[in-house]
Formats: sequence, C-alpha cells, structure tokens
Amino acid sequence: MIKEMTSDSPRPVGDKESAAMKTAKPGWYHTTRKYGQSSRGKSLWQTIDTLVPYLALWAAMIYTVQQRYPYWVTLLLAALAGSILVRVFILFHDCCHGSFFASRRANTILGYVTGILTFTAFEDWRHAHNRHHATAGDLDRRGVGDVWTMTIEEYLSAPRCRRLAYRFYRHPLILLGAGSALLFLVIRRFSSKSAGWRERRSVYCTNLALLFVLGIATWTIGLQTYLLIQTPIILIAGSLGLWLFYIQHQFEDVYWIRHESWDPLRVALEGSSYFKLPRILQWLTGNIGFHHIHHVRPNIPNYNLQQCHDEIPIFQKVRAITLKTSFRSLQLGLCDEKRNKLISFRSLTAIDEAKMA
Repeated sequence: MIKEMTSDSPRPVGDKESAAMKTAKPGWYHTTRKYGQSSRGKSLWQTIDTLVPYLALWAAMIYTVQQRYPYWVTLLLAALAGSILVRVFILFHDCCHGSFFASRRANTILGYVTGILTFTAFEDWRHAHNRHHATAGDLDRRGVGDVWTMTIEEYLSAPRCRRLAYRFYRHPLILLGAGSALLFLVIRRFSSKSAGWRERRSVYCTNLALLFVLGIATWTIGLQTYLLIQTPIILIAGSLGLWLFYIQHQFEDVYWIRHESWDPLRVALEGSSYFKLPRILQWLTGNIGFHHIHHVRPNIPNYNLQQCHDEIPIFQKVRAITLKTSFRSLQLGLCDEKRNKLISFRSLTAIDEAKMA
C-alpha cells in the first residue's frame, strides 16, 4: 500500500518491535491531533445541507406518488434520496465517534435522529463499530463489524456446505443486494450479542420510533405511499453504504495479520483504503474515502479529513483506489496469509492446478 517508506512510516516488524510500536507513536501521528477539533459552524451546516435536501426529496416523492406520476419518476428521486441518505449515515457515524460536535449530548441527539432515518440504533452500532476499530486487520479477532472473510487454509479445510455458504454470501448480488436489505431491515432490529443494557435500549427506542413513523405515515400519506417511497430509498442507500464499507477493508493488497504481530498504525495505513472519488461522490459519501486517516484518528470529523490528507505527506503516499479499480475487489474472496493479500476464488483454483501439475 505505501509506495515508499519514510523514517516515520510503519514498517514490517517482529513481535517484540510490534509491541513497542503500539506505545511509541511516530511524529506525524501526533500532528494529526489538531484535526480532531470539531467546528460547530461546519457541523451545523452539514446537518442543514444534508437533512434539508433529503426531506425535500421525500416531499417531492410524496407528490409524485399522490399525483400518480409514472413510478420510474419516483424511483429516480429515490436514487438521489438514497445517495443522500448515505451522507446522513456519515453524520451518524461521526456522532458515534463523538467527533461531529464537541458536545456529547449534541452527538447523541443527532445520532439518534440520523439513526432512525438510517434504520440503525445509535448506541448499539457505536458499540459494535468501536469493536471494529479495535480489531480491524486482526485475523484472530474477526467477526465484529466486518465482512465475513476466510483465509485460504480455513476455506480449504471447511466442510463443503460451509464453503458453498461462504461463496454464496460473498457473491456481489447477495452481499450488496439481498444482504443489505436483510442487514438494515431485519438484523439491525436486534441488538448485537455483546450488547449491554444501554445498547439494547437504543435498539428498542429506534424500533419504537420507526413504528411511530410508520403509524404517522399511514395516518397522513397512507401506508402504500410510505412503502413506495421508503423501500427503494433504504435499499439503494443500504447497497451503496455496504459497498463503501466493503471497499474500505476488502482490496487486493490489504494488510491483515495475526494478533501477536498486529500493529494499529500499520493496519490503519495499509489495511484501510484510500478511496479517491469524484468531488460529487466525495460529498455524498462524507469524505469516508479517506478511511486510512479515519482509522489512524477516528475522532477526526469528516469535514477535516481532506485537509488532514493534504497537509500530512504520509497519507498522500498511500496508493489510491479509484472508482474504476474498486470493482476488482468484488472478485476477491479469500485471504492469502503467506502473500498478505486477498485473492479470488479463481486464483485459488489456478494455484491448485499449478500444484497438481
């Protein structure tokens, strides 16, 4: 991932050195601290320029349905609303990290509101997402807030039914289609296994709020109108959001390592992607493409990530994934520990054939 190493760059280390690096941070890391300061003005403006267009699109879609416009007109608006809902989720994400506002209370309030809009419980998702940050890139601590990924050895030693289930799960149409619908509409209606009372309570509150919204919508615009609008929005947003989450840690040269050699800075820089997007898509995704920076400093609000990238040279040395090259990641499905990369199922077949020859 890193094109060239500097004296401050993470480097391959042994177990003893790795443990030392976890406590001794390089100079550039301390420089990133200043970007973690939230701005009330920027936060308020992002809240306005995100929620107002989203609600306006909802109003426009209600009009198109009630005036019996062709449904494809409503779906076009739903595609735009779904894209903006991805940005709503980024605000929710920042609130979960406590980085959007300086005020904890403000983050919690906006977090619950945006959580209802995105069908995601604030406290429960925050709990799981913090676990994700603490275990990302660690092959021995997979399973929380990540995409199911098997190593070559695990896959080859698994029963046939498990291998088939894994390949079915990893298929793009399942993972980004039916999988996203199942995640946002069903799975997130329940708390995570390790959740405490506060996390479970947030799930109950979010579910009750969604039922309340459903009741109000049924009483005012009608259940059919609500479903014709909300269903495509959440499905589109879910697919786009899951795709973004997928590409953040699923690319060919991703750095994953066993726990004894796990180093958080190297995992951040080499195990999290720099997804370089066109300006409009960068706006819609709330700068989450700078995911390598986000894993270095999770408390940096999304509106400071671009400046942090521009002003700290090491972040610019990370090889960018573009929209075009990102689609290659959909072919990947297995972690090759020996070569420290992800490979496709087809590549595994080629490896096996070469061994047999």
